[in-house]
Parts: sequence; structure tokens; C-alpha cells
Amino acid sequence: MSGLKAGGLGESMKTKLQAALAPSLLEVIDESHKHASHAHAVMRQGTAEGAGETHFHVKVVSDSFTGKSRVDRHRTINGLLNAELAAGVHALQIDAKAPGE
Repeated sequence: MSGLKAGGLGESMKTKLQAALAPSLLEVIDESHKHASHAHAVMRQGTAEGAGETHFHVKVVSDSFTGKSRVDRHRTINGLLNAELAAGVHALQIDAKAPGE
């Protein structure tokens, strides 16, 4: 959670996931720095709103995932973060679990 840019895509993702899923654990990790030399990470208009925020890892544990398949969990998260994905997030790694998993 640390290292997210104030007002950036990561912070927006965290806020949306927190509000929708009421998770017991939530981490949104900006891993863009690991991909800085990749062509899509060049800071330009249209690439994560020119902010260089392109790669994220989301770890979330929520009661709302109980009884849901991995695919359904990922669909839920992708749906919640549709705006951020459209804004230029290139990669989103998801670890979504129910409590006790």
C-alpha cells in the first residue's frame, strides 16, 4: 500500500476495492518500476494517464469471495477496476481469497 501516488491509479484502485469488498486484507502494490524499460511504460499521454503507473499487484481477502471461483473473483475485481484498466494499467496481478484460504 505504501508508495502509491496521491491521486494516482493505485490509490483509486485501493479506494474502490475497499468500498466494494470491505476486505480484511488489502494491498495494492505498484510494480511499475520493475517494467520501466518496457515499451508500454514510456511516460506519454495515454499510458496510465502519463503517470507511469502501468503494473499493479492486488492482494485481497474478503468474505465476498466465499464460495466464488477464482475466475469469478478476478471478474469482480476487473469489473471494479474497469476505469483504471481503461486509463492505462497494463498489467494487474490478482491474489483474491476468502478468509481462511
